[in-house]
Amino acid sequence: MNPPHERVLSVNDGQHGKREVFTETDFVTQAPMKSSETALLLIGFQHDYFATNGILRSVIEDSAKTADVIENTVRVLKQLEPSDVLMLQTPILFSDDYAEINNPIGLLKAIAEFRAFRPGQPGSQVIPQVEAFGSRIDVVQGKDGFNAFSIEGLGAVLKDNGIKNLVLAGAITSINIDSTGRSAHENGYDVTVLSDCTCGRTDFEQEFYCQQILPLYAHVLTGDQLLARLK
Repeated sequence: MNPPHERVLSVNDGQHGKREVFTETDFVTQAPMKSSETALLLIGFQHDYFATNGILRSVIEDSAKTADVIENTVRVLKQLEPSDVLMLQTPILFSDDYAEINNPIGLLKAIAEFRAFRPGQPGSQVIPQVEAFGSRIDVVQGKDGFNAFSIEGLGAVLKDNGIKNLVLAGAITSINIDSTGRSAHENGYDVTVLSDCTCGRTDFEQEFYCQQILPLYAHVLTGDQLLARLK
């Protein structure tokens, strides 16, 4: 029996009528990742999302595993700290008048209405569990939307460091993570999303994206599977 939530991937050979079946574990074993060519990108690990009194905590509070996401991410960070993996974070920040939001609908409307992610405010600060890693995690400023590649300098940082593999962790899976992951794929990166280091608005949404949406363009692994794959 396959481990819980492990994807089963099949390949049909039309010429010979054969059907080969692979699991995610097979691909993890067969395709190691070079640490020196890999970057871990942390998205949204800020008080407005993750603090118990965060302005936007209600967006993800239906996810029973929010605390686990922080714990799992910290465990991965500790393992990667002495490695060659580039670790980055892209905090979300808006100006006081939210001039960057041209069409405030959905989550962007909520951000503006509740005045979240403002510079200098406690809610915009990175959570202490991530902040504890200090300068080991480089900060790429300028994120004012869902897609981290809206930051002009992110692509340059990845290119300058010879990055080929981009690993994503953070919130929200269906919005920020998915938007960034698609752009990364379109820019030629091999994308991995950590299923136990990301959180959706609900547990159902998280499971649906990890099983049905993200695998269309990315590897979906747990933190432990990523660590096993790195060399």
